Formats: sequence, structure tokens, C-alpha cells
Amino acid sequence: MAVMKLIEPSSPEVRRSASVSIVAFRECDPSIIYGIYDTLWTAGSSWRSNTNEPVSEVLFTPRIVSAEPGPLSLITGVSIVPQHTVDEIDDTDIVIVPNIVVDTPEMLRNLDRRLLDWIRRMHEQGALVCATCGGSLALAEAGLLDGYNATTHWMFVPLFRTQFPNVTLHEERILVQSGPRHSLVCAGGASSWQDLSLFLIAKRAGTAEAIRISKLFLYQWHRDGQLPYASMAANVGHGDAVMEKCQEHAALNYTSGEVLAEMLKLSGLPKRSFDRRFRKATGYAPLEYVQWLRVEEAKQMLEGDECPIEEIAEEVGYSDLASFRRLFRKLSGLTPGEYRRRFRLPDTVAAVLKEGASANVPRIPAR
Repeated sequence: MAVMKLIEPSSPEVRRSASVSIVAFRECDPSIIYGIYDTLWTAGSSWRSNTNEPVSEVLFTPRIVSAEPGPLSLITGVSIVPQHTVDEIDDTDIVIVPNIVVDTPEMLRNLDRRLLDWIRRMHEQGALVCATCGGSLALAEAGLLDGYNATTHWMFVPLFRTQFPNVTLHEERILVQSGPRHSLVCAGGASSWQDLSLFLIAKRAGTAEAIRISKLFLYQWHRDGQLPYASMAANVGHGDAVMEKCQEHAALNYTSGEVLAEMLKLSGLPKRSFDRRFRKATGYAPLEYVQWLRVEEAKQMLEGDECPIEEIAEEVGYSDLASFRRLFRKLSGLTPGEYRRRFRLPDTVAAVLKEGASANVPRIPAR
């Protein structure tokens, strides 16, 4: 199969529609499957005001494929009806693996091997293979990412690193191209399927069409990467009881200037042995772990409190505001002020909630 030919919008050559196979595992969630489908189906087309008739070229022909015919029950309990099985498709221009929801090595091993083998075969035949969110785990399980760069949702990073040590993971990035001829594309967080879709549109039809589609669907590029959205993976299920005690102590005393020395004493180990064992158990050096705890607490305060940033810095253990700002930006990708503006409740939403409260609108009870 020939690799999809990308033609610039100004080219006089007539483009054929690129076939896009969206692979549905049982572990997928439906919103990303249909979001990608609708976005690529729309790309290149516009409509007359009084009909649903497209008046310009169709850039992509998306189709949902699975291992078996008939309705497919997904992990969320929603059933979908894929249009084709992989046995019916001998070639495709683009393969997209949406998010898969897995959180253990056993769940990874239980992914449908028929789909994994088909994805690998399509890549060998020249298809551009893409994944969004946890879908990169499927590409890694299929053996496509060994020795290459990738990204995934920040929540899957601990599982990814332990299961696929030969993959260079860039968890802070939203889009990563790698592989021979840049034929593998991974997108990071859950809504990064929007970035991937816009990327594919720009790659095939130019930036003007990608911008048009972003305006049509109100999509925004995640220009700051994943760091602003990431939370610390505490990793307390590693089975090392001594390191778990040290983690518990850190969680209660992270504002103390002596917390690292206290953790070392609690472990009863020489410093080098403690550092090595702590990193093996948690994935972090002891100092990194404490810094993440402090920044995570600062994030929560910035999201909910109006107190000055100087007070927040002191509250989490930093008397030097400049040091706190540098560390916060390093770990979150934003300054504290930028983070507060991005993640505080929008004024429009707060106003609506306030109106509802003053009108004695009953709150929805928790389940």
C-alpha cells in the first residue's frame, strides 16, 4: 500500500479522500471515538444554508473498525456498532487508536490481539498510525514504539514506564511524532484527540482549514502541554513497606525544612541506598517527591483560595517567593498567576451558581 500522499491546498492535482480507520477496543470510551469521527468527517466540507449537501471536497473518509461484527459494548457500558471488522480492511491510509482505559499490566495483556496485530500490519504496509490519550499503550503493546519517542495521558505514565522501558516517554508533551518516516503520532491527555485531529487536517489540507475547523468546533490547541493538568502519581502500591512509611511521613510533613532528613532517618538506610530504593519504589528522587507534594498543595490553594501567592508559597514551605515561582513553573508549565487564571471557576459560571443559590434552587444530591 502506498503511503498517503499529502498535497498542498494550492496544488492543481485532485486529492482523493484519505481513509481513516478508528479502532474500537472494548476498553475504549465512546466520546473520543465519535469526536474524532465527526471532526475528520467535517474537514474540507461546507454546507449550503438550506441543505445538508457538501459543496467542497471531502478530505477524510472515517470508519469505525473492530475485531468482530455487531454491537460492541465498551468499558463505559455504552454500546456502539462499528462499520467494519479488521478482517474486511486490507489497507488504510491512517489508523487511529482512541483512548483505552487500562490501569494494570493484566488489562494491557488482555487487549484484543487481533486488533493489535492488524494495527501492526497496517503500519508495516505504510499507514500513518496515531493514538490519543491511553491509546499509546496499545501501540506500545503492539511493539510499535520500542526505541522511539511517545507521549500518553499523565495518569498512565507510571504503568507505561514500568511496562515499556524501551520507549522514551515525553509525558509533558501533547503531540509526539516518531518512528520511520514519522509514521507514528501520539497525543497526550484525554482531549488531545482535538489536537491530533487538527494536526491531521493541517498536514493534509493546510493550516487555514485546521483553523477553520477549530473555530467551527470551538477547539483550542493545548499550547502549554500536559503539565498544567497533571497531578502527581503518588505510587503507594509498590509493596515496599519502608518506603511507604517514608511517603506517609512526607505527606504529613512536606512543609518542614527537615523532611528529607527525617525520611532518611525513618528508613534506617545509608543515604545512597535510601535514594536508590526510594526512586525504585516511587519513580521519584526524594527531593522531587517532596517538591511535587508542595506544588500539588499549592495548585489546590490557587484553584480555590484568593489569598496572595506569597502566602501560598509560605504555606507549602517556601520563604523565597522567586524559588517557589521557578519550581512551580518547572513542574506545572505555568506561573502561579497563570495557573490561578486558568483553573479558577469562570466568573460567568460563578455568577450562574450564585443566582441559583439565591433563588433557592435545590442542589442535586450526591449518589
